[in-house]
Parts: sequence; structure tokens; C-alpha cells
Amino acid sequence: MKFNIIKLMIVGILLFSSMLSNAALPFAVDGQALPSLAPMLDRVRGAVVNISTVTHVKIRKRKNPFYLHYFDQPRFNEKTKKRQGLGSGVVFDAGNGLILTNAHLIQGTDEITVTLKDGREAEAKVIGIDKDSDVAVIQVDLENLLEIPLGDSDVLRVGDFVVAIGNPFGLQQTVTSGIVSALGRSGLGIKNYEDFIQTDASINPGNSGGALVNLRGELVGINTAIIAPSGGNVGIGFSIPINMALQIRDQLVEFGEVQRGRLGVRIKDLTPKLAEGFGLDQVRGAVITRVEKGSMADNSGIQVGDVVLRANDRTINKGADLRNVIGGLRVGGKLSLDVLREGRAQLITTNIGDNVNSRLKGATFSNLDDQQLSNSIGGGVLVAGVEEGSAAWINEVRPADIIISVNRKSIRDLDGFRRATANQNVLLLNIVRGDGALYLLLQ
Repeated sequence: MKFNIIKLMIVGILLFSSMLSNAALPFAVDGQALPSLAPMLDRVRGAVVNISTVTHVKIRKRKNPFYLHYFDQPRFNEKTKKRQGLGSGVVFDAGNGLILTNAHLIQGTDEITVTLKDGREAEAKVIGIDKDSDVAVIQVDLENLLEIPLGDSDVLRVGDFVVAIGNPFGLQQTVTSGIVSALGRSGLGIKNYEDFIQTDASINPGNSGGALVNLRGELVGINTAIIAPSGGNVGIGFSIPINMALQIRDQLVEFGEVQRGRLGVRIKDLTPKLAEGFGLDQVRGAVITRVEKGSMADNSGIQVGDVVLRANDRTINKGADLRNVIGGLRVGGKLSLDVLREGRAQLITTNIGDNVNSRLKGATFSNLDDQQLSNSIGGGVLVAGVEEGSAAWINEVRPADIIISVNRKSIRDLDGFRRATANQNVLLLNIVRGDGALYLLLQ
């Protein structure tokens, strides 16, 4: 009897095992298809590309003093070493081969190679770089590219599902998912203009420049940084909102750089203590703490103590929000501000002014390219063009001049040049022109 029971149990186990081995996961439950991101990813993954870079770094090593003394040789041995980098990019204009990526990934590199999902490769050229926002645009000459749909990062909410696509550690077409953990992250010290989307979708080295998409497959952010105390992903990643990236993109495509202007104000966050001092119930906004005389802000009637609540229809919760709006506008761009002044609502409209001194009106300037930088002493700015008869022309500034100092202070780049020339009554320019150098005094 006992033997028969054991025999029946063994037969039952074998039958059950056979049923499991022949079973398959259902394609639907209660008539509904199982949820999957696969159909969306099939549509958009091909628009995310791998970017590999090569930078030639010169290494100098001091020679043995013995050889220097007896053989009169150079003091240093100089070698060139290749430094390689990996990252990602997103095709936003298939017809023209234009790709969005991070500035820190390609800035200063000598070679940029783009690899598509289908294995095709091409050398890329740089269209424009903006290191302050960490946005760059590159271009490849390839046909039949896939273009990613663009979303609206302004409608994102904390808790929305998002998917990161990129090439972490060189593992192409890696997909991770998560949610929007926070919005409007700033003050992190990563870049000068910060308005990050925070997400817990895994972002690792190599994801830089890749896509953050919503569940419709629309691009809502460009992945750019992580907080990684242990060196790996801990679920705190940051993406540049696509609306901000597109503002930068437009200027990079048109001008090759961002032509940022100035409003002429200093701002700080509206804190609860400041709000109490102003007698306001409002505790979010940006307070104007200084207005530069003769600036666009001064001419439009902006006053110290004004509390900015909205700028170009965007809610301003802190000073960084206003700074980002201004920083995204080109010279001459329109700016509409909703402010509180002594508790009363005001609407102020103005334009963003140029950073360049009035004595240099009519000239256009750009950063030096890599070859010009290697030939210059520590940096400078290039005079890209001068309109005949303009103030700059009358002051003898000419195209192809390289300005290396202003009022005896060295200039490294365009931003430094604009700061150095702003609100100066007298300009002493040290200029490299051809094979020579000269000083120009502009009064």
C-alpha cells in the first residue's frame, strides 16, 4: 500500500514537471496584451547613436641633467598620447545629419566617430559647442538616418515614467527605465546654466549625450551627469530639459555658438525672510538686488526690490530660473516679466542687450578655434567681421584681429571678453594682427 502511494506521487510529479516544461508565458491577461516598452523602443532606439572620441595629448618629460650638460639637448622629451572617450548622441534632424550631444564629450577632441544602431560609422564635424549649458551639435554625412520625435519638457511632472537610452561603458543601445525624481535642479555646480531633470533611470559613464524619453518615445531630456559617490550609479542622474537644449541648439546651428546678451541685473532667491520684509505672502520668485546704469534693465524701468514671478510665461521659483530664461535668449530677444513692486503687479517688457561695449559696435566676435588657440598665448577672441563705417571700424578694429587682453587683463574666451569690456569708458586692446601685435586705445 505504502509502495503504491509513493509510486503515484512520483508519477504525479513527473506529469506536473512535463506540464511546466511545455507551458509558456501568456501574451495577454484577461484579453489585454501585457505591457511592454518594446514597441516604443523599436521606433526610437535607432535615433540614439554611439559617439567615440580621440584627443591627442602632449606629454612632456624632463630629461636627465647629465645629457643636458654634456650633449646640449632640449630639456624635455615630448610625446603624444591618445586619450579616448565614449558617449552618446541623439539625431534630431535626419535630413541634415544633425545630432545633439554634450559639450563636455566633444570639446577639445581631435576625432569624433559616430556609430549607428545598424553598425554604420562616420566621422562627425562640430557645428557648435556651448560649454555653459553642456549642449553641443555635431553633423554626419549619412543617409537614411532615423530622427527622434521631440517632446515638451515643460509638461513633465515628478512621478512620470521615463526611459534612458545610451551607450554606458560602450555597451551600445542600452535601455534603462525609471521616473522623474525631481524637476528644476540647480545649484549643483555642474554647469553655469542648470535646470536639470533628476531621474532614477540608471545613467552611467557613456550615457552622456544620450536620450531621456517619455513613454510615447518623445525626447524630453539629454542625459548629462550623475551623482556617484561610489563611482557607480546610485539612482541620481541628471538630464538637460529638451526645451532648454533646443534653445541652445537653434543658436549653435545658426551661429556656431550661443550669443548670450545681458539684462543688466543681479538677482537672488526670494527667501521667506525677504518675503516677510517685503510684506509678501509670496515665497517663491527672484529678487532684483542691483540694476546696472544704462543697461536694458535700467532703460525698461526694472527697479531694485522688484520680485520677478514669471518670465516669458515661465514660472520663476528662484533666481536660477530667471538666469536660465535670460541665458537662453539671444541678443535682441524679447523678455516679458511679471513682477511684484511694493505688493502691486507690474508687467515689464524689454529686450536682451549685447554684452559688447558701444565702442565695438559693428564688430562680431567668436572664440578661437583649436589651431588659433595653439598659436595664441593663453587664449583670446577673434574679430570675425567688422561693418565698415561702424564704431568698431572707426576705432580701427579689423577682421581677423585676435584680441588677447583688455585694459591689461588677459582674455581667454568670448564670455571673459564681454565681461571685461562691459561698462568700460576706456578700452585698451592688445591685438595680434598677422605676424605683428599692436595696442588700440578706444575712448
